[in-house]
Amino acid sequence: MTMRAALTTLQAMRRALPGLGASYGPRLSGAAASSAALLFVAAIGAVSASHDRAYAQAQTGLEQIVKAPNIKSSEPMLLQADELIYENDNARVSAKGNVEVYYGDYTLLAERIVYNRNTNTLAAEGNVRMKDPDGAVITADQLTLTDDFRDGFVDALKFVTKDDTRIVARSASREAGNVTVFEKGMFTPCKVCKENPDKPPTWRIRAGKITHKRDQAKLTFNDAAFDFFGVPVLWMPYFQTADPTVKRKSGFLIPSYSHSNELGNTVQVPYYFALSDTYDFTFAPMWTENAGTLLLGDWRQRTANGGYNLELAGVFDNVNDFTSPAFGDDFRGSIKTKGRFALNPFYSWGWDVLLETDETFRRYYNLDSRLRTDRVSQLYLEGLRGRNYFSTRFYNTQSLLFTDEEFSEAVVYPIIDYDYIVDTPVVGGELSFNSNTMVFSSADGTDSNRFIVEANWRRQLTDGIGQVFTPFGRLRGDVYSLDSPGLLELGGTEDISNAELNNSLASNRDNGTIWRGNAVAGLEYRYPFVASTGRVTHTIEPIGQIIARPDAVGDQQEIPNEDALSLVFDDTILFDIDKFSGYDRIETGTRANVGFGYTAQLMNGTYARTVIGQSYQIAGDNEFDNTFYQSSGLATSNSDYVTGVYIQAIQGFSFTGQARFDQDNFDMVRTDLGSTLSYGPVQARVNYAKVPGTVEPSDITPNLTNVVNADDSEEILLAGALAITNEWWLLGNLRYDIAGEQTITDGLGLRYQDDCFKIDVTYQRSYIRDQDIEPDERFLFKFALKYLGEYEASTTGLGLLGDGDESAFAND
Repeated sequence: MTMRAALTTLQAMRRALPGLGASYGPRLSGAAASSAALLFVAAIGAVSASHDRAYAQAQTGLEQIVKAPNIKSSEPMLLQADELIYENDNARVSAKGNVEVYYGDYTLLAERIVYNRNTNTLAAEGNVRMKDPDGAVITADQLTLTDDFRDGFVDALKFVTKDDTRIVARSASREAGNVTVFEKGMFTPCKVCKENPDKPPTWRIRAGKITHKRDQAKLTFNDAAFDFFGVPVLWMPYFQTADPTVKRKSGFLIPSYSHSNELGNTVQVPYYFALSDTYDFTFAPMWTENAGTLLLGDWRQRTANGGYNLELAGVFDNVNDFTSPAFGDDFRGSIKTKGRFALNPFYSWGWDVLLETDETFRRYYNLDSRLRTDRVSQLYLEGLRGRNYFSTRFYNTQSLLFTDEEFSEAVVYPIIDYDYIVDTPVVGGELSFNSNTMVFSSADGTDSNRFIVEANWRRQLTDGIGQVFTPFGRLRGDVYSLDSPGLLELGGTEDISNAELNNSLASNRDNGTIWRGNAVAGLEYRYPFVASTGRVTHTIEPIGQIIARPDAVGDQQEIPNEDALSLVFDDTILFDIDKFSGYDRIETGTRANVGFGYTAQLMNGTYARTVIGQSYQIAGDNEFDNTFYQSSGLATSNSDYVTGVYIQAIQGFSFTGQARFDQDNFDMVRTDLGSTLSYGPVQARVNYAKVPGTVEPSDITPNLTNVVNADDSEEILLAGALAITNEWWLLGNLRYDIAGEQTITDGLGLRYQDDCFKIDVTYQRSYIRDQDIEPDERFLFKFALKYLGEYEASTTGLGLLGDGDESAFAND
C-alpha cells in the first residue's frame, strides 16, 4: 500500500471517529512526511490464530451476552506520528509527538508509543486516550497493551462509557481480553459537574478492587464503600452488580418503606428474576405491621406477536374487622392480568381481567386507588382494515361500594360492533353501515338481548362564497329480547333508586320481543369567516342544524336502559344527531341545534377557541322529558345554554372550560374546568367540577323514593410542583368536596432527582370511608440508584403523590 493510500485511510477513519478531543488533519509536510509517517501492514508481528477467537461465551437468560472484540490477524495497524525511531538492536520502534494508532475498532492517542517486538507489547505515555469498540473512552498517564489491544496494564486510569459511567483507578490490568481489574478504583454513573468538576458525584462506590468481567457483564467490588454527596454511608466487604451495558439482570431491587394508620409500618423488598430475554418475574413481598405479610408477584412475558402480564397478590391473615367484606376469612387475594396479541397486521385480541376475593382487598392494601368504585373486566377481539372496524368484547362489571345495588353488577357476553364505510361515493356522499349486538345479564335478574343495524349517509357541499351545507340521513332498526323479574320480585317499592326505577318500571311489562325503528333526515349549515390581523388569524363560524325524526317510537320505557344512563349535555355533543350516550334510548321528533364558534390562531401555534349554543325541541316527543333526565338540561323545549372555552399555549399552558347555563335565568348549572401550567420552576394543575343532583319526584309512581344524587356535587382538585433548585422539587395536592365541605385527599411531597439518583418522601391523607376502609394517613419513602435498581428519569414532579388513579396528577 502506498504512503498516500495509507494517509487516505487514516483520514477516512478520523472522520468516522469524532469527538476524541483533537484535530486529526494531516500534520506532516515536506521531508518530515517521508520519515515520520508510517503504515504498518502486518509489520508489527503476526498475531496468533488464538487471538482470533470470540471471547463471549453462551450465557443463561440471567445475563446479557457481551462479546469481546475479535480482530483478524491480517488486519493492518495504522499509525501516524511526528517522529519515528527504529532501535534494531533492542527490537523496538518508538513513535513520538501526536501519535495516532488505529487497529480494528480501536483508536489509541498518546504523546509517545513504544512497540517492543520481543514482548509484542505497546507502551503508551502522556495524555493517553483509547476508545474501544463499545464506545468507552479510557484516559491514563501510562498504558501498556499487547499488540492486539486485548490485554494490558493501565496506570492512573479513567474509564468513561458512552452514557458517562466512569471508573477511576490508580492502576488497572486486562487479562485474556475479558477481565479487567481496577486497583483502588471508584465507580459512578453520575455526570461530572460542569461548574465544579472537582465536586463529588451524587453517589459513588469506592473499592479496593473492582473486577469487570465482560463476558458475564458483571462488576464485582471488594472492600467497597458507598458515598453520597461525598460522605461515606455504608461499607461492604463484597458487592456485585451488572455492568452498565446490562438492561435486565436478576437481583434485589431497591426496597421501599411506608407507614399508615391502617397497615402500620410497611416494608417492601422486591426481587427481580430475569428468566430470559422474553419473560421475567418480580416477587415483591410486603411486610405490614398490622395486616400480615402481603405476597405480591408479577409475571411478564413478550412473544413474537404480543405480550401479557399476570399479577398475583394474597395475604394469609384472619380478618377480625366485622365491617370488612372478608370478615372471618383467612385468605384475601386478587388476580390481575392484561394481554394483547396480534393475529395479523389488522386484527388483535386480548384481555384485561381483575378478580379479587372481596370488594376492598386491593384498596385496603393500597394496590389500587381508594377512589375506585367498580371493576370492569373484558376479553376482546378487534380489527381495523381499510375502512372497516370490527370488535367483539365480553365484559364483567362489579361494584366495589357497599351502597350499590345489584343492577350495577352485570355480564355482557358479548357485545359486537361492526362498522363499514363504502369505498365509493353514493349520490356524491359517504355511505356507512353500523351494527351492534349485545347479550346482557344483570345480577338483579334482568336479561336483555339486542340487535341494531343502521345506515348513515352524509355529503358536504361548499358554495362559491364559502357556505358549507351538509345534508345527512339515517335509517335504523332495533330488535330486543327481554326477560326481567318485575317490581314485585325486587322486594317492594319503598326504597328504589332512580336508576333502578328506570329499569324496574321497564320490566313491569310483558317479557318478549320488542321491535323499534327510526328514520332521520337533517341539514347542517356552517359559514366560516376568516380574517387576519397582524400575527393572529380569526375564524368566526355560525352553525345551524335541523334534524327531523318520527314524533314517537312507542314507549321506550319498555326497554331496559343499560348503556344510555350517562348523559352530559355540553358543547361537544351539541351537534350530535343523537345525544344519548348509548343505543337503548333514541331521540324522537324534530330538533334544531344552533351555535356559534370563534377561533384565534397565532403563528407560533397558540390558539384559543370558544363555542356557545342551544338546542330546541320543535315538534314531537322529547325523550329527555323523563324522570331520569330531568336535570340533563334537555328536558324542556328550549335547552340550557352550553359553552366551551379551549386555550392551548405552546409555552406550557392549557385551559379547558365547559359550562351549562339555565335557559331561563342564565344561572350556571354545571361546570367543568381544567387547566395545566408549566412556567419556569412552577408546574400546576387545577380541575373544578360542579354537577347538578338528580333528585326528581316520580310522576309515574309518586310513592317511590327516587334518589341517585340527593344534592349538587362540587369538587376541586389542586396539584402543584415547585422546583426549588434543578434537583429539588416541592409537591402538594388537594382534592376537596366543596358541597360537603370536607377534604377527600391531600398530600405533600419532597423529591430530589438528578441524572443518577432519585428520592421521594411523600405524606398522603385519605378521608374516604367504605366498609373496612377508614380515613388514613400514609408516609412513603422511596429511592432509586441508576444501574442499581429501578430508575426512570423525568423532568417533572407531576405524578408523584397518590397511588394509581388516586394520584393528584392522574386524569380523573
